[in-house]
Amino acid sequence: MSELVFLKLGGSLITDKGQEATAHPEVIQRLAQEVKSALAARPDLRLLIGHGSGSFGHVLAHRYHIHTGCADWQGYAATGAAASRLNRLVTDFFLAEDVPVVSLQPSASACCRNGQLLEMAVAPIQAALSHGLVPLVYGDVSFDEAQGSSIISTEQIFSHLAGILSPERIILAGEVDGVFTADPGLDVGACLIPDISRHNIDEIKGMLSGSSVVDVTGGMLSKVLMMFQLVRQRPSLTVHLISGLRPGWVQRALQERSFREGTLLHW
Repeated sequence: MSELVFLKLGGSLITDKGQEATAHPEVIQRLAQEVKSALAARPDLRLLIGHGSGSFGHVLAHRYHIHTGCADWQGYAATGAAASRLNRLVTDFFLAEDVPVVSLQPSASACCRNGQLLEMAVAPIQAALSHGLVPLVYGDVSFDEAQGSSIISTEQIFSHLAGILSPERIILAGEVDGVFTADPGLDVGACLIPDISRHNIDEIKGMLSGSSVVDVTGGMLSKVLMMFQLVRQRPSLTVHLISGLRPGWVQRALQERSFREGTLLHW
């Protein structure tokens, strides 16, 4: 039996979010190599990859207020183009490592209302998966029927697609080892939370805070809450938050269902 997994490469992982439009090419290349190795080891693995826009999209989106309704449509166009440039880099690195990614632009078909993703074309993704390809989506701009414009995060896209494609697992690879009791970059006393479930989610909500850098999608708290809502709706689904900076972790998480480094969200 094949297994469908969604993998997100965080914007803070593949870019320097403190420097506008600055990628980490060595990280992207290594991640592509890890994905290639995992696919070779697991012929039954079907994979959909998404990535954040990091310092390519978030800085411009914040500058032009794309996430709360656009007042400058030139800025909307510039933000979408920036997100697309990063996606081109990621696409090229993965293809160079013989990972058969097919880039699919979310904003070409996405529609939002008040920041919530209502629809996005799924047929091309299903077709790509059926041919053994790896669909590649990314955080992008979107037209919004209520406020004019929105930003759609990779987590929003994953949430939308999960109800249609039914992945067994979602892996979110970022720059930190998982979910912590506080921002580990600011608090040396921050502790890793290995499990988040219905038994402790209320307690953990109070520990989490937004990102310390520009992130128009809300930082760690919004990501955890969105993913936990998805787990609540689909109790058989697990969401695994790991560090993509730890060599080998992405490969192991893809290959081994028993890999438990990081934080596991489950019902």
